[in-house]
Amino acid sequence: MNDIGEFTLMVALATSLYGTVAYVMAARGNRIDLYLSADKAPLITWACVIISSIALWKAFFTNDFSLQYVYAYSNIELDYFYKFSSFWGGQKGSLLFWALILTTYMVVVHFQNRSKSLVVVPYAMAVMLAITAFFLLLLNFSTNPFERIPLPPEDGRGLNPLLQNYWMVIHPPTLYLGYVGFTVPFAFAVAALISKNLDDAWIRLTRKWTVVSWFFLCMGNLFGASWAYVELGWGGYWAWDPVENAAFMPLIVATAYLHSVMIQEKKDMMKVWNMSLILLTFVMTIFGTFITRSGLIQSVHTFDEATLGYYFLGLLFFIITACSVLIVSRLSLLKSKNELDSFLSREASFLFNNLLLLGIAFATFWGTIFPIISEAVRGVKITVGPPFYNQVNVPIGLALLALIGVGPIIAWRKATWSNLRKNFLKPVLFALIGGAILFPVLPLSNRSEVYTYIAFILCIFVLSSMFIEFFKGTVARRDLHKETTIRALGSLIWNNKRRYGGYTVHIGVVMIYAGIAASQSYGTHIEKRVKIGDTIEIKGYMLRYEKLTAVQATSVKTRIIAQLAVEKGGKKIWTARPEKEFYKGQNQPVSEVDVRSTLASDLYVILADFSEDESATIKVYYNPMVKWLWTGGWVIALGTMVCAWPDRLEQRRRLERLKRQQIVFSPAQE
Repeated sequence: MNDIGEFTLMVALATSLYGTVAYVMAARGNRIDLYLSADKAPLITWACVIISSIALWKAFFTNDFSLQYVYAYSNIELDYFYKFSSFWGGQKGSLLFWALILTTYMVVVHFQNRSKSLVVVPYAMAVMLAITAFFLLLLNFSTNPFERIPLPPEDGRGLNPLLQNYWMVIHPPTLYLGYVGFTVPFAFAVAALISKNLDDAWIRLTRKWTVVSWFFLCMGNLFGASWAYVELGWGGYWAWDPVENAAFMPLIVATAYLHSVMIQEKKDMMKVWNMSLILLTFVMTIFGTFITRSGLIQSVHTFDEATLGYYFLGLLFFIITACSVLIVSRLSLLKSKNELDSFLSREASFLFNNLLLLGIAFATFWGTIFPIISEAVRGVKITVGPPFYNQVNVPIGLALLALIGVGPIIAWRKATWSNLRKNFLKPVLFALIGGAILFPVLPLSNRSEVYTYIAFILCIFVLSSMFIEFFKGTVARRDLHKETTIRALGSLIWNNKRRYGGYTVHIGVVMIYAGIAASQSYGTHIEKRVKIGDTIEIKGYMLRYEKLTAVQATSVKTRIIAQLAVEKGGKKIWTARPEKEFYKGQNQPVSEVDVRSTLASDLYVILADFSEDESATIKVYYNPMVKWLWTGGWVIALGTMVCAWPDRLEQRRRLERLKRQQIVFSPAQE
C-alpha cells in the first residue's frame, strides 16, 4: 500500500502539471479539445491524492513503523483518535493534508463551473492546479511521507503529548480549510486579471468561497486559542506567538476584503484595492506556511522538521512579483466608475475599517518578522512580546470596534445631519448610560483598565445599533405583512441573509471583544505551596487541597492528580482535579488543567509541582468572561451560516446574468 501511495503522488504531480498547461493553452487558443482534456486533470489529481492519503492513514492504523513519518509521530499505545490526527501532526503529513483539501476544493469548483465555460474558469483551474503542483513537488522530492526506514523498529516515538488533545484534532483541519479555501478566490482573481474580464463576475463566483474560508480561518484561530488555554497550562489563550500571528494576519486582511468588496458590488468602486486585498490574503496564507516551516523561529506551534522555508519564500516572491505586474498592466481596466462622495458615508466607514484592519495586520507582520531581520542583519536575537502588540493594536482595535457600530446605521453616499441624529441618537445614548453605570463599578487605575472601560462602552454602542436594526426591521415587516413578531423576525433574516447574517457575525465579534477586554484587564492569579488541608483564597473562592493520587492510565502514561474542593459563600460548588501527565520516553511532564467556566468568570487550576510528601504547588487563575470568546465564536458561526445559506432569488438572478454574459468556445472547435 505504501508503494501505491508513493506512486499516486507521482501521478498526481504529472497530471497537475499537464492540466495547468492544457487549461492555459485551451483558454488562449480557444480550443475545446484541450479544454475537455484538461477538464479531467482535477479529478485524476484528486483521486490520486485521496489514494495516497488513505495509504498513509492505513500505515498509521496498522502501526507500520517502516515509514519514517509513522515512526516519528505514532506508537502502538496511541489512541486511534490521535493516530487519525497524527496524519497532520508533522510536516510531511500536513503538506499531504494541504494537498488533499486543495484538490477537494478544486474538484468542487470544477463541478460548480464546468457548464459555464466562462473565459476566467480555465485560467482559474490552471492557477489551482499550479499551486497543487507546487505542494506535490515538495511531497515527491523533498518531504516524502512514504520515506522508508531500512530496519523498521518495533515501536514508534509517539505523538507529542501537547498534541494529544481534542482541540488539536479539530484546530489544524479547521485552520487548513480556511488557509486553502482562499486559493479559490485568489485563483479567480488572477484569472480575471489574465483574461481581462475585470467586472464583478469573479467576485460573485467566489463570494460563498470567501465567506466560508473566512469562517474556517476565524474558527481555526479560536480553536487554537482554546487548545492553548486548556493544554499549555499558562492561564492564557493568546500570546502573540509568531505562528499565532501567521494565522491571525490572513484573517484580518480577509476581513478587510469582505467589507470593501461590498462597495465594489454596490457602487463600482475600489477595484484595484479589492484585487490587491484578495491577493494579499492568499500571500498571507503562504507566509503563514513559511513561518511554520522555515525553521527561523522558535514556537510551540512549529514543526520539528521545519526545513522548507526557502521553497515557500521563493513561492512568495513569485506570487508577489507576478500579481504586481498583472495589476499594474491592468490598471486602465480596473478604473472605478464612481468616487467617494463624502467622508460621512457608509463607503467611507468601510474604507476606514479597511485601513484600521490593515494597520493591525501590518503591526502584527512587523512584530513577527523583526526578530528574523534583526538576527540576519545584526546577529542579535530580539524577542517581540505582547507589550508591543498590545500597545499598537489595542487603540486601533478600539477604533475598529466603534466603526462596527457606525457602518450599519450611517447612510450610503452622504449622510445628512438629520440622518446622523436619527440613527445615532439612541445607540450613543445607550452607550453613555452604560458608561455611567459602569464608571463607579470598574477600576480605572491604569491604561489597560481605561482601555477596557472604553471597550465596554463601545460594545454597548455596537450592540445597541445592531439590535435597533433588528428591531426596526422586525416591526416594519410585522406591520406590513400582519405577522407575529417571531415570524416577522425570521422572515426578515431569511429574506435578507447577507445583511442580517453579517449583523449576527458582528454581535459575535463584539462578544469576543468584551471577553478579551475583561480577561486581560481584570484577571488575577495566585501561586501557593500547600499541604493536605491547606486552603487558597481568590476572588471569593476558597480551594481546599484534599489529596494527591497517582494513576497508571496506560502502559506509557502516568497521571498525578491533585484534588481540591472549591467553595464559595461557604458552599461546595466544584471539585478541581488538575493533573501532571508523564509519558514514557518524554523528559517533560504535561500539565492538564481543570477549569470551571461560566459566563461571568473561569476558575483555572494548575498542578505546577508536587513532592513525595504529597505537598504541591498550585496555581489558580481567575479569568473574567473568557467564555464570551468561545460563545462569540458560535454566534459568528451562526451568522456565517445565515450569510452563506443558498438564496433562491439570488441564484435565479445569477443564472440570468450568466446566460447574458456566457462566453463559449468557438463553434468551429466543437
